[in-house]
Amino acid sequence: MAKGYWVSVYRPTSDPDRLAAYDKLAGPAVRAAGGRVLSRGARVVAHEAGITQRVVLIEFDSFEQAVAAYESEAYQKALAVLSDSVERDFRIIEGID
Repeated sequence: MAKGYWVSVYRPTSDPDRLAAYDKLAGPAVRAAGGRVLSRGARVVAHEAGITQRVVLIEFDSFEQAVAAYESEAYQKALAVLSDSVERDFRIIEGID
């Protein structure tokens, strides 16, 4: 079964305190759903059309698990805290076996 991944690219953050509050809720929600944080993007080198922005990569055992984690009540509570304080490019992608 192919793994699932969350890929988040963070654009400007208007409220760092809300991002910190989101992190406190999102971390446990992701771990409870089986997610493993592979990268939190402290160092980024962008090439071609890329822009140097914070990137977060989270791995799940399956694509379905990654989707279910996003839709979980615990993660949705974290998203509500984040609200419109940050613009993200967020994707759930399926890995290759």
